[in-house]
Amino acid sequence: MKITKSNNHLTYCSNIHPGESWPEVFTNLEKYVLSLKSRLSPTAPFGIGLRLADAAAKELLQNNNLAQFQAWLTQENLYVFTLNGFPYGGFHRQVVKDQVYAPDWSTQERVNYTLNLAQILATLLPEGLDGGISTLPLSYKPWWKKDQTAFEAVIKNSCLNIASVVVEMIRIYEETGKVLHIDLEPEPDGLIENTSEVIDFYQNWLLPIGGDYLSKKLNIEHSLAETKLLEHVRICYDTCHFSVEYEEPQSVFARLQSAGIKIGKIQISAAIKVKIPVDIEKRSLIVERLRPFAESTYLHQVIERRTDGTLHHYPDLITALPHLEQSLAEEWRTHFHVPIFIHDYQILQSTQDDIVTVLHLLQTNNACSHLEIETYTWDVLPSEMKIDLLTSIQREYEWVLKIIS
Repeated sequence: MKITKSNNHLTYCSNIHPGESWPEVFTNLEKYVLSLKSRLSPTAPFGIGLRLADAAAKELLQNNNLAQFQAWLTQENLYVFTLNGFPYGGFHRQVVKDQVYAPDWSTQERVNYTLNLAQILATLLPEGLDGGISTLPLSYKPWWKKDQTAFEAVIKNSCLNIASVVVEMIRIYEETGKVLHIDLEPEPDGLIENTSEVIDFYQNWLLPIGGDYLSKKLNIEHSLAETKLLEHVRICYDTCHFSVEYEEPQSVFARLQSAGIKIGKIQISAAIKVKIPVDIEKRSLIVERLRPFAESTYLHQVIERRTDGTLHHYPDLITALPHLEQSLAEEWRTHFHVPIFIHDYQILQSTQDDIVTVLHLLQTNNACSHLEIETYTWDVLPSEMKIDLLTSIQREYEWVLKIIS
């Protein structure tokens, strides 16, 4: 939905609904999106943040499925302006963990999947809007960090593969006038996970290597190739992820803009945070309060900040918990997408304040026009936090709209 007082478009990501096939995806859209539109935007167009697994994307491109979907969108006064192309396969009701990064950007499978998404988005995207495809931060850092040669090979191959998708996005723009962009999504333990690593990737890898590829492929000057890469390869700023990295939104915005790196999408999400007391008994209570969040489906990376300001990483909450009672940390932040409209969870808190900061920043800094609520963990929340899903999504919309109104 378009925000009345700005050029921003607000949606929620359909990755919260289980379903990897196109019929399953469409059933969820009929069930949830139409109800949400009637409650939140009964007369104005209502945007969809569409998540398609590889299987669903292939099915949507078969026969007359895409044309039929486009007709349904028009009939219901709906529009698609952003896709979630991060999870390639199954994302619910199974163990996902680090396999959410597979296949990574060094593989042809990731290229083919993203090209299918680009074809779909180019067809569905309304005139006058740019369209983004959020995607993984190249790969999963722990797979490669012990082998520098393999690490560098993955980054180089990722640059070449991303550039090959940009070639297609340039073709789409030349034929249709529609601007599409890949939105790389930094997160804890991603191959690029914070602002410094994003800038390093662009300056030392993507622009030199991808720029050389584009320059030769399109027979253009290297400087123009770099300009096109910066237009079509942007960042997905997930508020949960940057909060877990203890990065201040104002600083991130300023550093990216100074480097010429655009934000293609802002995902509105909150992480768990907790101040670590000195008292051992109070720490034990925190362990017990966190334990229900250490579930088996997703990775829930933990970053602790110590009193000297240094950060220490744990790959998952379940592996971090045994260390909490003796930890040197003053604070823990956990990559678990909790409902954004709740700030306090008994002795735990959320990083909701960073969302508020980002939304206020956007009122004076036109860094991005795509806003996507992304609380995908409703199925794995502790039971006492679960309420009706439709009502939960509606509450998240209403909370965001209240902040930006």
